[in-house]
Amino acid sequence: MTLEERRAWIGLVVAVVGYGVYLVVVLGRADGLPLAEVDYAAPLLWTVGAGIAAAIVAEILFAIANPRASQVKDDRDREISRLGDHIAQPFMVIGAVAAMLMAMAEWAPFWIANVIYLGFVLSAVVGGIAKVIVYRAGVPEW
Repeated sequence: MTLEERRAWIGLVVAVVGYGVYLVVVLGRADGLPLAEVDYAAPLLWTVGAGIAAAIVAEILFAIANPRASQVKDDRDREISRLGDHIAQPFMVIGAVAAMLMAMAEWAPFWIANVIYLGFVLSAVVGGIAKVIVYRAGVPEW
């Protein structure tokens, strides 16, 4: 497994687990309240921060476990990374546009923040899945 494939797997797992934890915490806090009234800011910040820290720790642990693994990026890695980013980018754009429209319509900050977070998560998950698939199946020839 190359460095970039390992990073794709780590990012994919961290995004799914982090967002799942966030949903469990926020929905658990609802307890009959409307979701827009739930305290979401701290769990959102903590899960994003913990996700970043978890990805860094996972990278370090993998490097310790397999110190001889290649740390070199080749043209194939760069092409796969570019392809994955192109596939993932629309989800960030959709999230940003949705949040902008929600802000103009004066929606509650809860919904705006959550649509942005969901856009980031979908981008990470879809991009990660695309990269993993291409690493396993090969780079498509256009």
